[in-house]
Order: sequence, then C-alpha cells, then structure tokens
Amino acid sequence: MVRLTLDLIAKNSNLKSRKEETTSQYLKKITHINFSDRNIDAIDNLSLCKNLSVLYLYDNRISQITNLNFATNLTHLYLQNNYISCIENLRSLKKLEKLYLGGNYIAVIEGLEGLEGLRELHVESQRLPLGEKLLFDPRTLHSLAKSLYILNISNNNIDDIRDLEILENLNQLIAVDNQLLHVKDLEFLLNKLMKLWKMDLNGNPVCLKPKYRDRLILVSKSLEFLDGKEIKKMERQFLINWKASKDAKKISKKKNTYKEDESNSYLRNFETMHHLVPVYYPQVGKPKLVFFSDVQRYLPNVNASLESSQEDNPKVTEETR
Repeated sequence: MVRLTLDLIAKNSNLKSRKEETTSQYLKKITHINFSDRNIDAIDNLSLCKNLSVLYLYDNRISQITNLNFATNLTHLYLQNNYISCIENLRSLKKLEKLYLGGNYIAVIEGLEGLEGLRELHVESQRLPLGEKLLFDPRTLHSLAKSLYILNISNNNIDDIRDLEILENLNQLIAVDNQLLHVKDLEFLLNKLMKLWKMDLNGNPVCLKPKYRDRLILVSKSLEFLDGKEIKKMERQFLINWKASKDAKKISKKKNTYKEDESNSYLRNFETMHHLVPVYYPQVGKPKLVFFSDVQRYLPNVNASLESSQEDNPKVTEETR
C-alpha cells in the first residue's frame, strides 16, 4: 500500500525550500502535485497544501476520493484510470474547473452538486458490468446546467442522452462508441443545446442512419464540427436550400390535394342534390341528361312532340312513352 502523504510530497517536490523555511511553510507554497502512476491507493491528510490548484493522481490504485476537502483552491483534478466507484467528497471544491474521472468503475454521475465553476467533466470508458450503462443523477445535471462547457461520456454503453438538454451552455459533447440509435433523439437534444458547436458521435449505430449528418446540420445552426468533420458554410446552405425546395413541393402538393378533395366533395354534393335522369327528345332521338328538378320545363315541349308524332307515326309515339 502506498499512501499520498505530506512527507512523500515534500521529498518529491520540485520546489526548493529555503534553509530558514519550515516544512509547513514550504508545503503551503505548493500549487501543483504530480503523483501519477505511483501505485498510490489512498490520499492522506494534505490540509497543509492550502494553495494546491492542480493535482495529478491518474494511473494509480485509488478506490475512494477522500481528504480533499481542504483544497478549496483546486482547479484541476486528474483521477482517471483508478478504482473509483463513487463520486464523493468533492462539494467543497468550489473553484474546481476540470475533473477527469475516465477509466474508473463509476456507474452514476452524481455528487457534483455545488460545483458551480466546473467547466469540463470527463467520465469516458467506465469499467461497468456487461449490459450496464452510465447513468446521470438529475440533481447533478441541474447543478451543472449553467457551468458545464465540455462533457466526455464516450464508451459507456449509453443509449439515450436526451436528459442532457438541461446543460444549456454545453458547447462540446463527446459521446463516441455508445449505443445511440435514434436521429430524432439527437434532433431533440440539438434543439435545446443552442451553444453546442462540436459533437462527436463516431461509433454509434445512429451514424449509419440515412441522412443522419444532413438532418443534424439542418437542426443546429451553432454546430461547426460533427464527428470530427467541419461543417462548411456551403454544405449547410445547400442543405437549407434543398429543404426549402422540398418543403415548398410538399405545401404545393397539399394544396392540390385539398383542391381535388374540395372538388370531389362538391361533385358528390351536386349529385346528391340533383338526381340525373335520361330524357329522350323525339325530334333528336338521342338521350340527354337533365336535372330531375328541371324536367317540368321540358314537359310542354315533350307533350307537343308526342302529339305531333302520334299523327305521323303511332309506333314512334308508343316507343317514346
């Protein structure tokens, strides 16, 4: 077991203490501590390092975050590739800006309430049991809603990121090698994240969907890089024009369909109101359609024709009747 202690820090520090300076005074001046890849499994009481701003403890064997409450001036904390399973004991780090926790055993992003200055959160590649995915505590997301700019959640078996809509100032989202499947979910998210200019989703099933890139570019005006590829102004303008043309055709088709439906409806009503019957004109000998309601107007002519026909040809009169 190797514990990170004040003595260990004093012996390995690059700062040279003055002869008249005590160890306590010397430790107070330290701003950066780098003990990465030293087989450290625990953090001792380091409260004398009051001016500590950057702490490198990646590639160690730390299983629990402890004894960092003193580090109120800490801005950068590197704890990736350890054995941490729970995010805890960080709420007093009010000045913390960057937190690196990738490659641990964390199942839930939690315990970050009160870190109003946190700008970057890196929690990629958690070593989770087969079939499990990384989850987000709504309270933590709410706490980071205004401060977080960069989020890395790659390789965590995540299949839904709509909950991230609350991160209103997010401008970079890295979520490669997950299980994101639906373009509509991404369109929903991009409609909410108005400041997002870089998003990388390489390695997700959704990237294979038809028109995936085109649809996301059309939804987000702020997006400048998608999956590592820059979105050119010409590309976006072409898609905007294409969509406008497509929408215009849809509107035109709807109008034409509406007119046809209206015309067909009129004809149906027309036929319902006016029964059409065939009437024979003896003098012509061919049928003609007239409105049943208008037959009365033609009766005198028909009768007159019938009377004259009776004198000339009785047979025709009978057939006409």
